[in-house]
Amino acid sequence: MKTKKHDTRWMVSVALMAAIVIVLANTPLGMIQLPIIKATTVHIPVIIGAILLGPSAGAILGAVFGVCSLISNTMAPTLLSFAFSPFMSTTGIPGALKAIWISVGCRILIGVAAGWLWILLSKLKVGQLIALPIVGFIGSMVNTVAVMGSIYLLFAQEYAQAREVGVTAVWGLIMGTVTASGIPEAIAAAVLVLALGKVLIQVFKKMNIRMMNTQLAK
Repeated sequence: MKTKKHDTRWMVSVALMAAIVIVLANTPLGMIQLPIIKATTVHIPVIIGAILLGPSAGAILGAVFGVCSLISNTMAPTLLSFAFSPFMSTTGIPGALKAIWISVGCRILIGVAAGWLWILLSKLKVGQLIALPIVGFIGSMVNTVAVMGSIYLLFAQEYAQAREVGVTAVWGLIMGTVTASGIPEAIAAAVLVLALGKVLIQVFKKMNIRMMNTQLAK
């Protein structure tokens, strides 16, 4: 009975975190419109959820983030929405499948990577003040590198056409996005995950919600 009660609290916690993801994804705070692409802060609750509730919860929250991104790029398209929405595909079913991978699959990786990294740091007995920002930074960079790397590997030609440049220039543009957008996002994630994670870990302990890693919560 006690285990069932804990599992129910875990599921409710995942649902609440998913609600936060959805709210952020549908407000200017979550999807910041830039000239070419949409910068995001939605990965932050995904990372925090993975820390608090484990890689499986992180995967679920990442999927929610991905679906929100897919919908956003369908309803309010940008130059690169063909890489995030199967409905904006210019290359038929293959392009649609690639877009689903980038919008949803890459976001699932955020939660999985953050959750398992937290477990690793827990086993290594790394303290919260170091572990939380590390997971926040790397989790955010997983998002940027996976998305932009997949665009480069799967949509280089289409990306070049959208930016009106040669294919040989795509790598430089991708790296420019990673540097100009991805690194600041990762730094912000490190700070916010540290600030919010410390508080939420204590809240989860007091509420007796099942956590994947109790060592770092001490």
